[in-house]
This record gives sequence, C-alpha cells and structure tokens, in this order.
Amino acid sequence: MSTSTTASVSTHILDTSVGRPAEGVAVQLSARSGRNADWQALGGSATDADGRCKDLPDLPEGTTHVRLDFAVEQYFQKKQADAQQDAPANRDSGAGAFFPEVAITFAVVPGEHYHVPLLLNPFGYSVYRGS
Repeated sequence: MSTSTTASVSTHILDTSVGRPAEGVAVQLSARSGRNADWQALGGSATDADGRCKDLPDLPEGTTHVRLDFAVEQYFQKKQADAQQDAPANRDSGAGAFFPEVAITFAVVPGEHYHVPLLLNPFGYSVYRGS
C-alpha cells in the first residue's frame, strides 16, 4: 500500500501466446534510493492462477527506482513439457526460452501506486504502466 512517503507496486503476467494468465512465475522485487544507489533485494512472490502477485513486499521510504525480475524460463519449460505430452515433435524442443528472464526497471514517486503488467510470449514481451 502506498503512503504519502512511499510508493507501492503490483504486477500480473498474461501469456499472449495462449491468451491466459501465466501461473507460477517467480517474481523478485528490488529497490534503490537514487540513481547511483545499490539495489536492495526486498523479496518476491510467484504469480497465482490469475497471473497476479498479490503479496509483493512493501517499498522502503525513499525508494526512487524499482526493479521487477521475472523468472520466465521455468514457466516456458513447464509449458513446453506439458505440450509435448500431446505433441512430441516441437520445433523449439530443447531450445529453452529465448528470454530466460525479464527485468523491468522503472522510476517511482512517493504516494503513487504502480501496476506493471507483463505481456509475455515465447519470443517477446511488452510491459506498460497499468492502473
């Protein structure tokens, strides 16, 4: 929850290759206070069945930049393994994820909430500030 001295962050992931939420993706949250400050790992969560992380840690007072690290490789490996049960021949089998992780860094100001959705597919992604 944001306060007058802190910002807050939420996220969700939509797998656009299937038009469904991406469940089980690990998400790590880091923050820093100033452009040249060191990143402080705050903890993380994993996306639920709706593709949302509802329990990301609070940001410390003075946070100016936030980084969300999405571990998408394991999600795609599981998805590929599930698909191979139905169709053993797959042109991408064994190749792994093109983007094994996605790191999104953005600036924040106190008192604001930042919802940052990730639109994901095996060969690309897009991100935006949601509401």
